[in-house]
Amino acid sequence: MARKRYDDDNDNHDRWMVSYADFITLLFAFFVVMYALSSVNEGKYRVLSNSLLSAFGRVPVAQAKGEAATSGLPLPLPPRNRNNEALRREREHLTGVARNIQDVMAPLVQQGKVRVTQSARGVNVEINASVLFAPGDARLSGESIEALRAVAEVLRNDDHAIQVEGHTDSVPIRNAQFPSNWELSAVRASSVVRLLIDSGIAEQRLTAVGHGPTRPVGSNDSAEGRLRNRRVSVMILSKLPENATEVPVAAQR
Repeated sequence: MARKRYDDDNDNHDRWMVSYADFITLLFAFFVVMYALSSVNEGKYRVLSNSLLSAFGRVPVAQAKGEAATSGLPLPLPPRNRNNEALRREREHLTGVARNIQDVMAPLVQQGKVRVTQSARGVNVEINASVLFAPGDARLSGESIEALRAVAEVLRNDDHAIQVEGHTDSVPIRNAQFPSNWELSAVRASSVVRLLIDSGIAEQRLTAVGHGPTRPVGSNDSAEGRLRNRRVSVMILSKLPENATEVPVAAQR
């Protein structure tokens, strides 16, 4: 008689529940991790944010609702306000310098031989070359030396950079000493710089520039215009240049 065959193992129809339970456990763990990563410590975030904004000169973020302020220190001024205040102080200082120069050179200003103006670039003291030099020469006259020493007295204790610029008219000059107007304008500017150094102004503050006939302020077609173009400008340079137009100092009183 044939023996009845039994399977070695009985089928377990509930095995799928084990896999399903493992899947649900892993999914729960995944959401727990995601929640932990997405949670931000609001207090630490606000401290970091305020520190960064303060370092860049901006107002810290507002305190959270109901949170008491933790510091009684005054808030820093916005950069724009600080810049405006610095510009105002710089303008006022240079205006004072310009008025002092105009006062010490009052006789030449009244004669129209010296012109003092203030602009975004700084204070410009424009001196007619006839006051400083003989025609075609770069040696300072006795009268000009006294005038320039008075200017140096005003500027000696100041710390602004000074640029001395020589200018000529368009009439060519050609001799053994000055092959062209370029050399004449440069040597004239250097003569003024040398006198300012001898009068006590630190040479590190000074620069000599020769422009020749390239920057006229009058027409070279007339004797009056050419006279105006032959000049030396002593420029007291602003530390904080801004957009502005040239204004005579007398108009600022």
